[in-house]
Parts: sequence; C-alpha cells; structure tokens
Amino acid sequence: MRDPQMTGYTPNQTPGVTPDDVIMVETRAPACDGGGGTLGHPRIYLRMELGQVTCPYCSRTYRLKEGAGDDGHH
Repeated sequence: MRDPQMTGYTPNQTPGVTPDDVIMVETRAPACDGGGGTLGHPRIYLRMELGQVTCPYCSRTYRLKEGAGDDGHH
C-alpha cells in the first residue's frame, strides 16, 4: 500500500499509536519520533501545507491549532 502523502512507502505501525492519533500543534513544522523512545522511529521534521500532515513512519497526524502556524513568515 502506498502512502499518498509522502514517499510511497507503507507507514510502520509503532506500538501504542493508531492511525487515528491526532496531535494538535502550534507550528507548521512539527517533529515526530514515534513517541516510543527506543520503540519509536528516527526523528523527522514534517512540513504542513494545508493545516495537517501525517507521519510516513507511524501514521500520527499533526493538526495545526486554530490561529497558530505563522512561524515568523519563514
């Protein structure tokens, strides 16, 4: 199965993380490491274009909080 949002690879499922995990963030460039310490995955920085992004490794979805995400115009 292809991951249509990122690389074409099927995301690995990290124990304790479901595809329904949604984390509200205040930046358009959240970092994800799977949240599992040694059971997680390499830390990657995601870039949000349309208000949310899904990690290609663990399928966690990061959603921008309302009114956040200016990131200093960078």
